[in-house]
Amino acid sequence: MTGTSERFNVKLCILLPLIIATTLILWFVPAGFYGMEGLTVVEQRTIAIFVFTALMWMFEVIPTWTTSVISIVIMLLTISDSSVWFLRQASDGSDMGTFVSYRELLGTFADPVIMLFLGGFILAVATTKVGLDVQLAKALLKPFGRKSEFVLLGFLMVIGLFSMFMSNTATAAMMLTFLAPVLRMLPPDGKGRVALALSIPIAANLGGIGTPIGTPPNAIALGYVNDTLHMGIGFGEWMLVMVPYVIVMLLISWGLLLFFFPFKQKTIELRIENTHEKTWRTYVVYITFAVTILLWMLDRVTGINSNVVAMIPVGVFCVTGVITKEDLKEINWSVLWMVAGGFALGLALQDTGLASRIVNSIPFASWSPVAVVLVSGFIGYFISNFISNTAAANLIVPIICAVGVGMGDTLLATGGLKTLLVGVALSTSLAMLFPISTPPNALAHSTGLVTTKDMTKVGILIGVIGFALGYAMLIFIGI
Repeated sequence: MTGTSERFNVKLCILLPLIIATTLILWFVPAGFYGMEGLTVVEQRTIAIFVFTALMWMFEVIPTWTTSVISIVIMLLTISDSSVWFLRQASDGSDMGTFVSYRELLGTFADPVIMLFLGGFILAVATTKVGLDVQLAKALLKPFGRKSEFVLLGFLMVIGLFSMFMSNTATAAMMLTFLAPVLRMLPPDGKGRVALALSIPIAANLGGIGTPIGTPPNAIALGYVNDTLHMGIGFGEWMLVMVPYVIVMLLISWGLLLFFFPFKQKTIELRIENTHEKTWRTYVVYITFAVTILLWMLDRVTGINSNVVAMIPVGVFCVTGVITKEDLKEINWSVLWMVAGGFALGLALQDTGLASRIVNSIPFASWSPVAVVLVSGFIGYFISNFISNTAAANLIVPIICAVGVGMGDTLLATGGLKTLLVGVALSTSLAMLFPISTPPNALAHSTGLVTTKDMTKVGILIGVIGFALGYAMLIFIGI
């Protein structure tokens, strides 16, 4: 207890003043310091807030959800269209730039993805109440045996498979239900619990790379490759290259998780005890669970968005009394607020024009083809750690496409425009450094088992390995 208190004091007494000092320097330094022509006052403030938030999340000076809330409050007061009056005009006549809508900033607390989280949490609470989670976990993991290491591999492979065909967030929300009974079989002081919790976001993020429909950045890149450039990458052609890549990355991730978080208990035996009396509400949960999962998997067929589908169990369970007001206390509301902070930061980066300015300020035209290919991927990876991978791809792909067309045949040595655009899509899916980087990361963080430090440590290794392996594959094998 004393050690924890001392670390907390060090963070508050040393790290917090350093972070605040860095933020103030970035806030008040002359705009020319950034080397971006035309940088506005609001954009500069956004840079300072971005750095403040990232450092606070990274070092966990205060709880991550608290950082998110504070960041939103700062944005509302300083860069929104309802900010403090004396901050709406520059004393030296500098261009203030575009203020962010305060309504949209506040709206991040009820973002559609937040509703998907809420639906996932409600589904998990209900299935636990009736014992469905244990039965499902045993059925899915049975082929992988009882050894703890292979149970972990089972989680990675099952999640990776699901996320190739359904929303990464929906997959993670579903698998969070199966995680609880497995964790109950492990000693609370063992590191294996962390490995299992981290397997959810890692597999969900990587699995989406496997198919053109696995994650929106894939579809965005393919849209430019096939519709704009008429190069023709088919569904099967994509999978022929990307599925082996995903399998290799999942196996590498398995090795990393076992290295950093070895299991203390060598076997996991899921015992199903009939302690839950079956009532009509039990069957309501069974049917609602099956319908929800089916609709999540068939969202492209039904046209019902996965975020909307997540509200079905919320409505059904509340009306039927499966979920009571006491059950609502079990929902990890702090995670929802933490995710809202990530969405708000991404909104600020986009709506102020800062994200676009940063990308456009990079002199791609004067670089070598190899540099253009690799740097474009790195930019996609970096930005996607702080805004959604869909938003990152939407921002970067059109610009990179124009740059690539302008470079012409000089890109052929590095795999051409296909490598350039597909590489960006792949890179955005590798971004998983922080709890706010992707919704699956936030879900893993909601278990209380995964610290930001753990997530960043594993995330950066997967990012580096995945980046290097992905580009080697695209350049030397092609797609």
